[in-house]
Amino acid sequence: MHNLNNRHRLCSARPRLYWQQKIRQSFLLALCLCTFKAAAQANDQMTPIAKPEQIQAIELGTPTLPGAKAQESWHSQYGSRFVRNVTVATLTPVLPAPGKASGAAVIVAPGGGFRTLSMDNEGWDVANALAKQGITAFVLKYRLNQTPADMAGFQQAMHEMFSGTARRPPRPNPATMATQLAPQLEDVRAAFALVRSRAGEWQVDPDRIGMIGFSAGAMLTMATTLVGKDAKPAFIANIYGPLDAVTVPADAPPLFVALAADDPFFANGKFGLIESWHQAKKPVEFHFYEQGGHGFGMYPKTTTSTGWFPAFTNWLTMHGMLTPKG
Repeated sequence: MHNLNNRHRLCSARPRLYWQQKIRQSFLLALCLCTFKAAAQANDQMTPIAKPEQIQAIELGTPTLPGAKAQESWHSQYGSRFVRNVTVATLTPVLPAPGKASGAAVIVAPGGGFRTLSMDNEGWDVANALAKQGITAFVLKYRLNQTPADMAGFQQAMHEMFSGTARRPPRPNPATMATQLAPQLEDVRAAFALVRSRAGEWQVDPDRIGMIGFSAGAMLTMATTLVGKDAKPAFIANIYGPLDAVTVPADAPPLFVALAADDPFFANGKFGLIESWHQAKKPVEFHFYEQGGHGFGMYPKTTTSTGWFPAFTNWLTMHGMLTPKG
């Protein structure tokens, strides 16, 4: 009888232990979620950081911006590093492992409304991923419009820029690109000239140098194609940039486009750029993801927009860009 009572107590205790464990697990899960949310909120803050070492960066030799007074400064946000008030343009090579270079090269133009550059998410992270695929990458840190030197003033200026009811970031139309983006286009042209001049050293095929841009960098990529004179990219990629209709040049390169349907800036208009390229009988591929927002870049996400990068490299493969020449 004594043993039977003990077994009864053990059996009745098991449900209590089970629910105690479940409650403890739920509490720990809630604690983790609260910690994650707090970290995410803190991550949204613009935090000034020291200028990182950029040992491999090569100055492009384009002139400093006239009248520029604010010095280049860096901050972190969303787990990425950003730079603003760039007055000296640079190009940073990110090379494939020895023996892995395909001959293809990509100049990478980060975005940021021509006020700042997302150097990790839309720059170095992209370049490193490309290099792993045998693609020689070059991160372009192009000159930017000046912003207030102090962080509070900068935050206010960015808020004002994006506070319009349409939430439309600045977007020069093709007719004014050459003048409104003159310094940035000068930087791109210098970047292409530099890569071509050192193509042998970097194991790059001069006929397979393309360009990829994100947001404002996508706008710069399109401007390079439309009014960039001697830059002549072999292929271009517009990642969540404007999709306004354009007059397509006779020598327009293949175009890759990726955009999320919930992008607050560029997903609510028409897809004139795609139609323009298609009607001109130029190669174009368009990925319109259901979710992803704006600025997804290389951030790890649960949305299918993360598929843009393998889709892009597959597209390059389809066009023969990653096949080494014999």
